[in-house]
Amino acid sequence: MPVRTAGAQRTEASPQLDALARQDPEIADVIAAEAARQADSLQLIAAENFTSPAVLAALGSPLANKYAEGYPGARHHAGCELVDVAERLAVDRAKALFGAEHANVQPHSGSAAVLAAYAALLRPGDTVLAMGLPYGGHLTHGSPANFSGRWFDFVGYGVDRESGLIDHDEVRRLAHEVRPKAIVCGSICYPRHIDYARFREVADEVGAYLIADAAHPMGLIAGGAAPSPVPYADVVCATTHKVLRGPRGGLLLCGEELAERIDRAVFPFTQGGAQMHTIAAKAVAFREAATPEFAAYAHQVVANARMLAAGLETEGCTVLTGGTDTHLIGADPTGLGVDGRTARGRLAAAGLVLDTCALPYGSARGVRLGTAAVTTQGMGEAEMARIAVLFAAALYAEGEEVGTLRAEAAELVGRFPPYPGQ
Repeated sequence: MPVRTAGAQRTEASPQLDALARQDPEIADVIAAEAARQADSLQLIAAENFTSPAVLAALGSPLANKYAEGYPGARHHAGCELVDVAERLAVDRAKALFGAEHANVQPHSGSAAVLAAYAALLRPGDTVLAMGLPYGGHLTHGSPANFSGRWFDFVGYGVDRESGLIDHDEVRRLAHEVRPKAIVCGSICYPRHIDYARFREVADEVGAYLIADAAHPMGLIAGGAAPSPVPYADVVCATTHKVLRGPRGGLLLCGEELAERIDRAVFPFTQGGAQMHTIAAKAVAFREAATPEFAAYAHQVVANARMLAAGLETEGCTVLTGGTDTHLIGADPTGLGVDGRTARGRLAAAGLVLDTCALPYGSARGVRLGTAAVTTQGMGEAEMARIAVLFAAALYAEGEEVGTLRAEAAELVGRFPPYPGQ
């Protein structure tokens, strides 16, 4: 059954938006056009979601005006008494939500959180074992274009060629061979649960730190729909958007023994002033994620992803690992006659917005879909089955057929608007 959620509520016009329309109509038009785009096409990007009106209100609040370098009770600026309250609320709620001893809510992004974790635990030139980019690793897992690949010696592990699952034997072999200072577990396109206990065993065998990059599953973890890395990892890095449905930003969790090192790695080492409006919005999101309604939402996200994956396979698309345990789906559309980049363009024209992804052991790119946003809108398994049919039809559509499919996608979104009444 569809689950109506906090993100699917009415958003009233605000004095701030009225002022923007008067003072800068060009930007106001961009915002209005983006709202219309989100409201007439299917948002299937795995890293995106719709925040609640309460989160949006915190983001657009006067807290955006406050400079607050440092931490509550130890700021470098005066007048921080009230933003200190907001940050303490965010920290306490994050710790309670995820069962962590310590939380840092200041990272501006997921990448900033990973950078701080590396800064706290590593030194330039240290060896790090992480999922290789061709198999779903993130840029911060050793890309030569990223700080991680320039400052550290990354060694990549992969997935089994047949099953697409993480090859834990290879992880263990590589760990004993290269003796990394840290092992990173996490991916941007791995649709199965991470076995954090097995990674912990390997890390202990070679004396390495275990860093969990849980940016994608963190909302599922909050809702009890995915296993938590907190009992196993030395540091957990995450984002507060995606399935968690908060503002765009980062989060760090760790034990008390690393708390000071993590905090100093965020400020003053990698960041300056905290974004207090975003931190307040994170606090709102953590409170929402602690509710039974959010738990029901998280489980519906997974049910929807499994139904969508099954539908894509029925339509002739190869689904990576044969399915999903999470909100995301990796798929190879070449069986339908197109590669991932071509598929993304055709799907966008038909009103289905998604990403491309690397295909393990393949030269072409695949596509990556997610069900977090459409589930926030209230869609259920029946709608996922319909989306799979639209997906396949869009890859073959030409001329007027494209417009017909786009109208069908818009009609579906119209029945489940992101913000009803807006």
